[in-house]
Amino acid sequence: MAKKLLPRIEQLEEKKLIGQSLKMSLTYNKTTHLWRQFVPRIKEIQGRSSADKISMQIYPPLYYQEFNPNKDFEKWAAVEVLDLKNIPEGMKSFVLEGGLYAVFDYNGSSSDNSIFQYIFSEWLPPSAYVIDERPHFEVLGSGYKNNDPNSQEEIWIPIKQKSILD
Repeated sequence: MAKKLLPRIEQLEEKKLIGQSLKMSLTYNKTTHLWRQFVPRIKEIQGRSSADKISMQIYPPLYYQEFNPNKDFEKWAAVEVLDLKNIPEGMKSFVLEGGLYAVFDYNGSSSDNSIFQYIFSEWLPPSAYVIDERPHFEVLGSGYKNNDPNSQEEIWIPIKQKSILD
């Protein structure tokens, strides 16, 4: 990654999501399979609040502090909706609680993980924040192109202020 990105810090409002999820690890990554199942069915979801897609990860407690690429987490392919009244068969809902996030506007291939190495090893340690135990997600908008070096996405990392104990 050529230039170092500085995030904007945002207070996220609660989001209602509908999508599909799979358990996986970084070693046994099933992201492509998940999205191939989900994308053809997006049109079944009523009441979308935007055209964006959401790629969300729900990590177990202490995932990053005790990092192991074989440790399972839950990965979601989802869209934001106005309400959770009509959930298509084979899909489920998730309410993403609000909270503080560091938002990185990333330009580059989704297969290049150096942005995450930068966030967790270079940006986060000297910052005023630590990881919060809430979902991480990426907003895949109109500029997103899978595995394209010119792709654009927003990376949302849940954070909280460092305390004296951190």
